[in-house]
Amino acid sequence: MEKYKLQKIRLQDYEKLNSYYNLRRPQTADSNLLDLYLWKDSYPTQYFTNEKGLMWVARSGNGQYYSAIPCCKEEDLKECFLETQNYFNQVLNKKMTMYVVDKKAVDILNLSQDKYLVIPDRTYYDYVYDAEKLRTYSGKKYHKKKNHVNFFRREYEGRYEFRFLTGKNEKEILQFLEKWKETKKDSREHEFIDGEARGIKFLLENEDKLDYKIGAVYVDGELQAFTIGNYYSQEDMVYVPVEKANPDIRGLYPFICSEFLRQAFPQAGKENREDDMGLEGLRKSKLSYNPIYLVEKYTIIQK
Repeated sequence: MEKYKLQKIRLQDYEKLNSYYNLRRPQTADSNLLDLYLWKDSYPTQYFTNEKGLMWVARSGNGQYYSAIPCCKEEDLKECFLETQNYFNQVLNKKMTMYVVDKKAVDILNLSQDKYLVIPDRTYYDYVYDAEKLRTYSGKKYHKKKNHVNFFRREYEGRYEFRFLTGKNEKEILQFLEKWKETKKDSREHEFIDGEARGIKFLLENEDKLDYKIGAVYVDGELQAFTIGNYYSQEDMVYVPVEKANPDIRGLYPFICSEFLRQAFPQAGKENREDDMGLEGLRKSKLSYNPIYLVEKYTIIQK
């Protein structure tokens, strides 16, 4: 059908896509356009549009079709949701499954239990933090973090340096990422990191067209940690889709977390550090930074 003409995610459409993303800001990692480009080759995703919004059609590695919440104004959400469903039902001849739907969208849609399953998925809940707390680690809750950072500063005094990186640093970033992968035993994480590396390479090669910053920590002149983030003024939120550090250097993770916010986004009020993928160690780590709230996400399955 001509009205359902699918389009691929292309760099030259960045501004157009950004305009759709800004129609409604649900404060989820999935509403960060940088994330779309970071993962565009790992999770093949296409879209179609009408005068009200943008609707997603994606396909997993095992051939399952799925969607995500449309990009549109709140008042058009139900209409765009049904338009997505029409594509699945009429074109694909399949029931629709929609992942990572934010709580407010679920409330707006107010779907009939007779026709849909609406299931909370803790695996994909985002962690949101008070950015100033992460800059300073002030207060009792952050006592351990501050101790780790102070240890790092003392132990490596005069030997460490925070820098901003660019595409010129691509080779050493990718080499560091490959080395960092060796510290992970979970095969799911290995697959994830390989996809992430492809996405980071794409971001670095197109840094002049995409809006983000990369901060890094060098110890004795060698890259030991880096992080990528971008800022949305609409919700005063920094989004951090990537953060990697040498786990053998005590205090390095909390240090780069704090220093990146301090130097790259000193004005930001909140930071979204994405989900924990259901990994126990990652969940424990993200909770240790004391989120001010979690962004709930749901899966919607058409019966």
